[in-house]
Amino acid sequence: MDFNAWRRRRISEPAYRWARKAMPGLSDTEREAIEAGDVWWDADLFTGDPDWNKLLAVPQATLTAAEQQFLDGPVARLCAMLDEWDITWHQGDLPETVWQFMREQRFFGMIIPESYGGLGFSPYAHSEVVRRISAYSITAGVTVMVPNSLGPGELLLQFGTPEQRDHWLPRLADGTEVPCFGLTSPEAGSDAASMVDTGVVCRQMVDGQEVLGIRLNWHKRYITLGPIATVLGLAFKLQDPDGLLGGEVDVGISVALVPTSTPGITIGRRHLPSMQVFQNGPNQGADVFVPLDALIGGTEKAGHGWQMLMSALAAGRGISLPSLSAAAAVYSAHVTGMYARVRQQFGIAVGRFEGVQEKLGRLAGNAYLVEAARRLTCAALNQGHKPAVVSAIMKYHATERMREAVNDAMDVHGGKAVIDGPSNYLGSLYRALPIAITVEGANILTRCLIIFGQGAIRAHPYLMQEVLALGDEDDERGLQTFHDVFWRHLAHSAKNGLRAWGRAWTGGVLARAPSSGPVARQYRRLSRYASAFALVADVAMGTLGGALKRREMLSARLGDILAELYLLSAVLKRWEDEGRNHADLPLVMWCMEDGCARLETRFDQVLANLPKRPLAWVLRAIVLPVRLNRGPSDALTRECADLLLAPSPTRDRLIANLQRGEGDDVLAQLERAFALVNAVQPLHDKLKREGVRDWREAHRGGAITDEQARQIEAAEEAVRRVVAVDDFEPGAFARRPG
Repeated sequence: MDFNAWRRRRISEPAYRWARKAMPGLSDTEREAIEAGDVWWDADLFTGDPDWNKLLAVPQATLTAAEQQFLDGPVARLCAMLDEWDITWHQGDLPETVWQFMREQRFFGMIIPESYGGLGFSPYAHSEVVRRISAYSITAGVTVMVPNSLGPGELLLQFGTPEQRDHWLPRLADGTEVPCFGLTSPEAGSDAASMVDTGVVCRQMVDGQEVLGIRLNWHKRYITLGPIATVLGLAFKLQDPDGLLGGEVDVGISVALVPTSTPGITIGRRHLPSMQVFQNGPNQGADVFVPLDALIGGTEKAGHGWQMLMSALAAGRGISLPSLSAAAAVYSAHVTGMYARVRQQFGIAVGRFEGVQEKLGRLAGNAYLVEAARRLTCAALNQGHKPAVVSAIMKYHATERMREAVNDAMDVHGGKAVIDGPSNYLGSLYRALPIAITVEGANILTRCLIIFGQGAIRAHPYLMQEVLALGDEDDERGLQTFHDVFWRHLAHSAKNGLRAWGRAWTGGVLARAPSSGPVARQYRRLSRYASAFALVADVAMGTLGGALKRREMLSARLGDILAELYLLSAVLKRWEDEGRNHADLPLVMWCMEDGCARLETRFDQVLANLPKRPLAWVLRAIVLPVRLNRGPSDALTRECADLLLAPSPTRDRLIANLQRGEGDDVLAQLERAFALVNAVQPLHDKLKREGVRDWREAHRGGAITDEQARQIEAAEEAVRRVVAVDDFEPGAFARRPG
């Protein structure tokens, strides 16, 4: 008897029939979201046996000479023009001089090619610009971010007709046109497919001529740059009841470019997102008529709007918010380390207390990790990848690490960061946290439904082929395809089972690792967890089928494991790219210890909640026979904290290219105090060894020179200025009419 025919009839066909019933069908919007972008290192992690040499061979993201000149010139000058307190509490907007400067220097045209008048920057340069500006001003950072992210420019580049590009891109590049994008409506937030905004294909008389076009009705909100935009990218559901396009009545989600001066458009009043004053607000349209050529991509792209949006988001989500998050994490580590060094309690720098050092160590580790992940993601984007799953990982985990970092910074600063005013360099960043958590896909949705849900289908070696086979309208063809892929999938799972078991019980010593000296073991540890992830993911999907989509907590934890593997890969890649600096190893090891503890926690939670309990017990014996990782040791955390408390090449690399203080601004004052306190520390140590408590007494007795006394006095005065907080006249907060 033909064994292949037997296993097809006895095993593959029953599995096929069961899977077709258990696996819910994919909606059009789900299919388009899943198919958007491509896969990259996430696919290697899903194999269970990642090739680390492949990762290390990825060229690191670098800047061209022109991009570096832009950062050193226009970006530095822009940052010097920004005063976030004045912008937020007095101006209520960026000053007109800043708007004009950004237009003149083409900040809004970074992604637009030079042939259309833009800067033609790489994704990494785009990311660097957003990162540096965001460290100075959230308002300016978001204002620059939006036109270069998901919006008309990106959509025109990917899908626009030649005529649309020739008309719009030069005008967007030089700031003649200010764009916004309208997707979110009161009825549809994360579930954009539920939008009720409509466009109806019809004929209408315009200037005495009959024109074929679209009558639009919509209500959008939360639209960044909306209040000042001159052109609106609009997402809506297109209908063609009279068959004027020759197709279906319900055409589907489409995207059009609509000048905001078009009759029927109402620009609403401004929103105030978490007390941030970047331009944001609602808009509405009532019977707004536009010609058919307003559709981005023309009529050929009618109904393909969701696919267009997902494709644009697959790249843009990996740049904007991760750049802001990296800026916030590094900035928080930078300023908190300086403040903890200069601020004293009980005669000791607060950074020497272990409770504070726990926060500082985590700040240093998170800063290193988020920046590493940003660089690795930009390296993929620079190569032309549009890694949708990686971008979702970055959106969620970068913003969550930012939230953790800023909260730690607030805890260490105490009252200094609580009292608002021009001297508070953390308050605005703290207030802005909910915005990053919410926009470009709410974090709860991204974690629970997208990272693993999309990743499992796209990045898994076989699952996408199986899903397509199950959805094939030709039953016989679908069964044959499923049969072929199903057995390869089973063989893959069996290999991963053996791999996971061997690596778990040997601590990963048999896993492959590149020759990397002190971090070779870390590659093996990640290989161990990658094989465990591949096995557990297969079992979860195989036993739960389509029900896993509804088990959001399980799906979220599996997504966390995939994300942690990616983030830790980025940490090792950064250490290699920066030349394997031995002094940076504490940061690398802290990230690895913290990450491995997170991985084991998530594995433990998944195994504790799988519904097939006997199978879960077997899995636990294979992949997690014992919990070995409890996170960074106290000694390692102290070592990382110390890196923030004194100048060093490692500290410089950690905060590399972050915009510094200017003149006598609050950040410059902090940096000056930090330098002076560290400079006079040897004098204090000398006096302490000699039993002298008061340096003034030592000065009078001749133990220190006049110059040394002036240095100590200058340091103390600098600290007094830093520790001081703002106060206001009693009537400063009186409410004024309007």
